[in-house]
Amino acid sequence: MDTTSIKNLFKLKSVPIEKPKEETISKTETDPNGESLEESRKRTYHESGYRDSSRTSGNHSTLSICLDAVYSKFQNEEKEMVEKQQKLKESYVNEQKNRETEIKSLTVSQETKEDLLKSKNKEVENHQNTIETLKSEILDLPRNPEKYNVKATRGASAKFLIGVVLLIPITLYLGTFYISTSYSAFFKIFDAKSTVIQSVLDANAWEKARNDGFIEVAFVTLIPFVFLGLGFLIHMFGENKTKANYTKLGLLFIVTFIFDSILAYEIESKLYELNRTFDSVPFDLKIAFTKIQFWGIIFAGFIVYIIWGVVFDFVMKEHREKDKIKSEQEIRQKTVLSLTEKINTLKKEIEEILANIGNTKELIIKTRGRIEELQNIIDGVIIPTKDYKLYASEYVQGWVTFIGEKIAVSKTEKQTMIDDCISTYNTNLEAVGANSDNQNLVYLSSL
Repeated sequence: MDTTSIKNLFKLKSVPIEKPKEETISKTETDPNGESLEESRKRTYHESGYRDSSRTSGNHSTLSICLDAVYSKFQNEEKEMVEKQQKLKESYVNEQKNRETEIKSLTVSQETKEDLLKSKNKEVENHQNTIETLKSEILDLPRNPEKYNVKATRGASAKFLIGVVLLIPITLYLGTFYISTSYSAFFKIFDAKSTVIQSVLDANAWEKARNDGFIEVAFVTLIPFVFLGLGFLIHMFGENKTKANYTKLGLLFIVTFIFDSILAYEIESKLYELNRTFDSVPFDLKIAFTKIQFWGIIFAGFIVYIIWGVVFDFVMKEHREKDKIKSEQEIRQKTVLSLTEKINTLKKEIEEILANIGNTKELIIKTRGRIEELQNIIDGVIIPTKDYKLYASEYVQGWVTFIGEKIAVSKTEKQTMIDDCISTYNTNLEAVGANSDNQNLVYLSSL
């Protein structure tokens, strides 16, 4: 079997060589004899394989040991190729620089986030202190309103309750009075059996009005609200002390007095007609003014109406004093709620910042680990396993060439020996990683 046939057979048995990704030394450099350095190196390995095979009669078991020695020789040769090592390590050096820049960027980012975290925590603490202060003010406001520049009288609640207690019976009185007098003035028919008191204050006025019809009962039921509304207007006009309001207030009193006078006049007129004789003159205002009962009806309604308006105004003012404190409390309570929402939002932001800081720290640790790995690679020796595969194949080709040329055995036995050698070769490639996807192996300096 000639050398060419052995090489072709070997190529069929080997795994295709992947094109190296890293830049290596120039393969076109020549030695003093004009042969390229690569060809010279391949020839050297080929000759070594042929020579070693001749010493061991092509034994495949010995080939395994020889290939280990070949790999060690190849490794030592690669160590001596300084320029080639620098080129192989160039990508790792660049990556290390990029990783170091990334570390600086991550460190700055972490410091910024930590400063932001301190700011957020301080903001939460300030809000919490403000909330505690506001809650204390809410409790203290009713006792010391002047302490918080609130112009409100202490004890307003007690005065307010007293006013309400007085206002309720006066309101019931006015309702009873005006129901009775309005019914007597407009709907009641007087007879000789009625006494004066029964004529003015009829205890059954509302029931009689209901029996008389819807209009009558509606009128006597609603008319007290007219006077209560007039009393409410006293309070409204009295809030803003202007000439216009004082004029309106005076007109209001006049209208109320006239209305009470009409009621008194109608009642007194009916009583006068009931007792009138043929000699009696017609009833008029002059006669009405001389009747004590006329003035009694007016003042029983008008004066009490004024009293109701004054008490109502007092109650409303006390309620306003009470509302000042309540309003200030509500303002503070709303502020507390707003600050509580801000605190909850800040706490969520703090959680996100803490998570980001944790992720950044983890990334920094990983990046530093990668920098250490890169430094170990840079300090170590890079073995281009694909190149080794090329030269190892030359060595094995020399080994097999000797078998083909010099071993005197049958063709079948010779082919078996060659197959065993190729199998040993492939096992060696697997052991050193030359058949993997990796382009290079790294031998660390510590090794």
